[in-house]
Formats: sequence, C-alpha cells, structure tokens
Amino acid sequence: MVLRIGNASGFYGDRFDAFREMLTGGPLDVLTGDYLAELTMLILARDRLRDPARGYARTFLRQAEQCLAEALDRGVRIVVNAGGLNPARLAEALRELAARQGLRARIGHVTGDELLPRAREFGWTGEDPRRPLLAANAYLGAFGIAECLRAGADVVVTGRVTDAALVVGPGIAHHGWTPDDLDALAGAVVAGHVLECGAQATGGNYAFFAEHDVDHPGFPIAELHADGSSVITKHPGTGGAVTVETVTAQLLYETGGPRYLGPDVTARLDTVTLTAQGTDRVRIDGVRGEAPPPTLKVGLNRLGGYRNELVFVLTGLDADAKSALVQRQLNRALAADPPAELRWTETRTQHPDADTEERASTLLRLAARDPQEQKVGRTLTAAAVELGLAGYPGFHLTAPPARPSPYGVFEARELSQKAVDHTAHLPTGTPVPIPPPTTTLHRQLPLPLPLPAPELPPPPDPGPTRRTPLGLIAGARSGDKGGDANLGVWARDEAGWRWLAHTLTTATLRELLPETAELEIERHLFPNLRAINFTLHGLLGEGVAAQTRFDPQAKALGEWLRSRHLDLPTALLPPAAPPTPRSPSIAPPVRPEPPEAPL
Repeated sequence: MVLRIGNASGFYGDRFDAFREMLTGGPLDVLTGDYLAELTMLILARDRLRDPARGYARTFLRQAEQCLAEALDRGVRIVVNAGGLNPARLAEALRELAARQGLRARIGHVTGDELLPRAREFGWTGEDPRRPLLAANAYLGAFGIAECLRAGADVVVTGRVTDAALVVGPGIAHHGWTPDDLDALAGAVVAGHVLECGAQATGGNYAFFAEHDVDHPGFPIAELHADGSSVITKHPGTGGAVTVETVTAQLLYETGGPRYLGPDVTARLDTVTLTAQGTDRVRIDGVRGEAPPPTLKVGLNRLGGYRNELVFVLTGLDADAKSALVQRQLNRALAADPPAELRWTETRTQHPDADTEERASTLLRLAARDPQEQKVGRTLTAAAVELGLAGYPGFHLTAPPARPSPYGVFEARELSQKAVDHTAHLPTGTPVPIPPPTTTLHRQLPLPLPLPAPELPPPPDPGPTRRTPLGLIAGARSGDKGGDANLGVWARDEAGWRWLAHTLTTATLRELLPETAELEIERHLFPNLRAINFTLHGLLGEGVAAQTRFDPQAKALGEWLRSRHLDLPTALLPPAAPPTPRSPSIAPPVRPEPPEAPL
C-alpha cells in the first residue's frame, strides 16, 4: 500500500501557511516539516542560553495551534525535527496545547542527538574560552521515529536527525522495513532528500523558473512504495511544477559523490533513475543501498567571535583611487590594535555617464571580525565616521554604523554510532532504546573503497559554436556544507550531456569561477541524471554563520556559473527569441520653460 508523505517546511522561517495548505489541499498520510540547518542550530543554541526552556522551533508550535485539530480529524500524522535542542520540551508544549484545545493527541519524541554535556569526553571543548561550544548534535537515523509511529503517535518531534529521516521513519513504520532492507531504505532516503527542502522540488530556486508558474509553488509529496520506489508530486491546483529537472536539481543539492552516507543506509545516488509519469509526477526507482558507515556525523557550533560591517559608497570618477584612500586611512587609524580580520570587497555597479546617482556608484564593503567585541565595535565604527569630512569626495555610508553581532563557527566531526543513546519516547512516556546498526560499510569492506568512475559518454559532435552564457543549455543548483560548497550542474538532453561531461572539467570550472582557483575540488559524474556534482572545499571559510563571503551559503554560486560565457555548440542553443525593441538611450527629460512672470 502506498504511503503519501508531504512536506510543509524546508527551513526555520519557511512559509507559515504551508501546514494548513498541505493538510487541506488533498489526501495525505503523513506530513513532515524540516526546520533545522547548521545556522539554525546556532540560533536555537542562543535561544536556549537566554531561556533553558527554549531551544526548539517555536514557529511549529504556532502552526500546531492552528492545524493540530485538522490533522487529527484527517488522520494525518505529523513528523518534524522542530524539537531542535529541546525536543522533550516541545513535546510537552504540544501536550499542553492539545489539552487546552480539548484534543486527544498522542505525542512521541526522539532524543540522543544532544552531546554538549559530553563534549569534554570527546575532546570537543577547545582551548579558547572566547570561542565556547554552544551546541553539539549527532545526526540520528529514522528508527526512533518509526518506533514512536508504531506505538500510535499522532505527532513525533525530534531533535537533530538527518533531514531524510523524517520520510524514512514513516516508511519503516508503514512498510515494516528492517535494517537489512537496504534498497528500500535507500530509496526512501532519496525521496526524503527530494522532499526535505520543500518547494525547491516544485520549482522554487529552479534555474529555468520562467518556464513555470512559480509565484506561489506548492509543496512536494512522495508516494512511497513498499520497495522504496516513489513518485514525487504535489497537490492538484497548486503552483510550481514537478518535473524530471526540478527533481534532478534537488537531488544534486548539498550532496557530493555517489555514496550518500546516512546513519541507517548508504544510498547510491549513481543508481537513481527518474522517469516522468504525467503532469507533475516523477517516478524515482532503481536506488541501491549499502550498509551505513559505523559513524554518525556530529555538528559542533561554537561562538566564533564578533563581526561588524560598513559599506562605503564611492560615487562618480576615480573610484579606484577613492577605494585605496579610504582603505589606507582606516588601516592607519586601526594600526595600533587592529581587528583579527579586515576583509574589503567591492561591488561594481558603476555606469559611466549614469542617469541616476545610484547607477554612478560603487559599494565598498568592509567586514571586520575579532574574538573581542570592542575591537569591531566603537573602535572600528568611530574610525570610519571620523573620516566623514576628511576622506574621499562624496564620502558616505549606506547605513549608520551598527553594534557588533556575534557569529558562529560550524565544524563537522564523526562519532561511533555506539556512542550515542538514540531513544524513542513513546506517547505513553516509555523510553525505548534504538540500537546501532549491526552491519556497517567498513565491516563489509576492508576500506571504504571508492567506486569506479563512470564512463564518459561519447564526445560531442564537432560543429559551429557561439560564445554565450552556459545557463542557456545547463541548469545548476548550489548550497553549503559547513565551509564547503556544493555545485550541481545538469544538462537538459542527451546531446547536452555529451558536451557537458567532456567540457565542464575541474580546470574549466576554475577558469569560470576564479574564486575557486586555489581550492581542492571534487568532480563526480551522474550519467543517470545527466549531471555533474562538484564539491568546492573551503570556499565558505568557517561556514555560513561566520559570514566570510558575499554569498555565505553559496546559494547563488550555480547562477553565477550559469552566467559565465563559454563557446557553446550552436546545435544545443534554444531557438533565438524575437528581438526585443531597443529602448532609446536615456536622456534628461526636456522640461518646458516656465512662463515669464508679469512685470
């Protein structure tokens, strides 16, 4: 029997009304919500510092206030990781909510991911007291969720589990899978990965967005079968689209090589097959599974220090000289005790003979970081403000100087699966320990042997080319994993794949994206998806919370790549659009002379 699992949240802050939209938009068996990300864990850690009763995603509690009765009436079970750093307290708050509304709701929750109290045991505390550890959480698997659902839970709340576990857990409970059902588990992991980011699977953040109505995309649904295969779809009448390419884009998001490691199974992404099955229906099958690794990923969030930012506006002529002057002046003012890091970047928006002052300006951004708050506080901002009448002509800032803000640093570690106390707390209150897997990948193999590289397709046919943006024939999706960036690129047809596989090498990527020139880059081919996945190690420094880069989560890295020009085969280019009427050059409006005043 097919299990219909929907998603209503891809991050903490996603569309609030999506829960009600998904509950009322059509039939569902399970509704999931993903609220956690590396940055979110830091936000929740700071919440918990202010109030030990917090540390969970409070948005979900407000959504439950509106939707819990609806879910119970419809028999839809809810599985969310909104528990964050305090799943037990969120479960308690849900019981209190149900009692106030006169509802009989069976609430289960999962614990065991919280490792902060044991940080010293594992050597994670560090030596710098200015960079304290705020959160340490293991990425648990799906069997704790399944145990709660088997016990009749209407709502299951977890802390840090893998994003895909929110889908895999209901699949285990419904279809009766065991840890040995590796192919089925792997198929469910792939379906869970497609669902986890919400509307990204239905046309949101999609490279060819103009081809679909994405003003208000619906959220995705997986029809999960007993063998682990699935069909990705959405409720009828909702916006967006589910196509092979929207699903491909999400499969490439924040993944790496062909082995997608998880606590329950290693999913082989190189075996995934996508097939269109009509409008807004894409079938996923063929997924092979291997045993999971013996370790769990652990996310550590530390206070990295404090940061501040100033944006200087350079207008008109001599922008380079103005930039050099303000940098010399500020460096001189701070020379006695400079912040640990000063990073200057320019955004060139300047146009010659511009018709507006904004188009005549360049933005010079200064990001400052230091473990000590005062060194990026008034010491820095006063030095900048004092240049107001003594700097370059036209000196001004985009906004008044602000107080420093703390920033975090994310680190990924590994820990034996046997070291965590993965526990399902049933609706009755009974705790049930979840044992680690008995068979792991490293026990099956002497080493985690690399898979052989897939064969390249036949080389593209020679022919005329035109220098034009890569994005005319290829899509891309990018994101972050700690300090690394993931960049997936796919071709739209087989001819495009032959060209892409032979042309977009690591060397070519370095030329197109000069920021990556000195980085270690991994390149993985996925012929079934007609796609290449790159991992760019270290592009994001210490991770999104450290805010060291203009695009700190690499969300637009793929769109930058698509905008870069290459010699593309003309045979692959889409038909030329009719020429757009050329706008006349902008000139100051001609105003009539005012009539002469009477004498």
